[in-house]
Amino acid sequence: GQYDVGIVAKEHKPVTCVANGAVIFSAWTVETGWVMVIQHNKGLVSVYKHNAALLKKVGNFVEAGEAIAVMGSFSSGQLSTGLHLHFEIWHEGKPVNPEHFITL
Repeated sequence: GQYDVGIVAKEHKPVTCVANGAVIFSAWTVETGWVMVIQHNKGLVSVYKHNAALLKKVGNFVEAGEAIAVMGSFSSGQLSTGLHLHFEIWHEGKPVNPEHFITL
């Protein structure tokens, strides 16, 4: 099944969190650039890749709708294919269709 989705948006627009949670990863990766990973209740984890900049650090608590990163095409990693956000949702270690969690 589908375990990720690419979201196209304008550069410098905020990337917002899908639900309340705690930041468990916030760093640069060679393959996917600036990456943010957030642990939510009920075994859910959201992943945001190919960001231009990150606004939160590991240990920060974030709320649904809060800006956590900045969309952008620069510094987005080797696997970047242009301006987009790579978004994933995981439930108890297994990928879930992220389209059920997106509000545009």
